[in-house]
Amino acid sequence: MSQSLYVGLSRQSGLLREMQTVANNIANISTTGFRAEGVVFAEHVAALERSSGGGVSMAHAVGRHIQTAQGDIDPTGGTFDLAIEGDGFFLVETPDGETLTRAGHFMPNDQGELVNADGYRLLDAGGAPVFIPPDAENIIVARDGTLSADGRPITQLGLWAPVASNDLQHQSGVMFRAEGALEPVEGATILQGFLENSNVDPVAQIARMIEVQQAYELGQGFLEREDDRVRSFLQSVGARS
Repeated sequence: MSQSLYVGLSRQSGLLREMQTVANNIANISTTGFRAEGVVFAEHVAALERSSGGGVSMAHAVGRHIQTAQGDIDPTGGTFDLAIEGDGFFLVETPDGETLTRAGHFMPNDQGELVNADGYRLLDAGGAPVFIPPDAENIIVARDGTLSADGRPITQLGLWAPVASNDLQHQSGVMFRAEGALEPVEGATILQGFLENSNVDPVAQIARMIEVQQAYELGQGFLEREDDRVRSFLQSVGARS
């Protein structure tokens, strides 16, 4: 295969991955706590034989960048609906370990522990499950995360973030994991009775989808022309021999 085809295919592969990422962003415009993603490209330069002179440059999609901008916050009035104003994530316990999320819709399970929609337990600032007394009539969550039942403080919800921002990795849906260590977040507040919307900018994402689609179609046209050129050359060489 010619060098131009290798370069073209690497470009098409990256564009396809970016198209899938943009489509996923658009599909989650209305998902509570969702974080938009972007594709990170890297250039790889492969050295060629001396006789050919120089090298060939190929671009590859090597990862995804999570956009951490604040989403709009809407009131719900739900006792266990919690939104974060500022940086940080809630810490949730899952079968695969502790994960981070901005989706703050929780509810007590049969044991009185606060869990998310998947049944995973919310953890407090000390890493313990958050328990709601079954006879509690008035649950209040203060802006600093202090949770009180009938005027009596029970625990404090923690907000966490990776020590290095690049360590944040998308796990699934609205769940994230940190490749490195976590640290408590200072300065953020928790709002009871609110939920944070997705931070996807629909106009920007649709515009980007159009750009990527046009670039992909141009690349596909180039590959088809290059394939025809190679086929014609091989046929002419075969005819002469």
